[in-house]
Amino acid sequence: MSLSDTLLSRAHSKCELCSKTNNLSLYEIPPVKKLDENTALIVCETCLNQIEHPENIDTNHWRCLNESMWSEFQPVQIMAYRMLHQLKGEIWAQELLEQLYLDESILEWANEGLPAEEELNTDAPTLDSNGTKLQEGDSVTLIKDLEVKGGGFTAKRGTLVKNISLTNNPKHVEGRVNGIQIVLVSAFLKKA
Repeated sequence: MSLSDTLLSRAHSKCELCSKTNNLSLYEIPPVKKLDENTALIVCETCLNQIEHPENIDTNHWRCLNESMWSEFQPVQIMAYRMLHQLKGEIWAQELLEQLYLDESILEWANEGLPAEEELNTDAPTLDSNGTKLQEGDSVTLIKDLEVKGGGFTAKRGTLVKNISLTNNPKHVEGRVNGIQIVLVSAFLKKA
């Protein structure tokens, strides 16, 4: 039996993070020293796209971690930890992160995949495409069309996003577009 078949059987042919059943694939958790069932998991296309492209993250999609973080399988625990860590600007994600317990060796591996603190300099200002400092509650305009993964739509250039929230990453802000809370890359925004 192949590794994919083993993992699909373990996952009951569902994404191990959000439980979707379509467009499933094997995801190797970096850094992979030895590829096996303890270093990989089955994820859907939506989860995979957002793991690989955090600028497209849909915070509401990841509320599924409320259940999957309790998985008995280490790879699922590690990815839940990493995703919650990326979302820790969200109150619900921070609360889940505080509840999640990982053995020391698993926690060490989980932290290896997180950006170094200097990469996420929370003291650095969040700047728009023109270098203007953005603040909590500002309104911004999109300067290019952005495909919203998991949202099923494209946010068009010129869209006004009101009352943005800053994140722990100075390159990202959060805001509502078409009623969905999404993470936006500040380089694609202009202060309104």
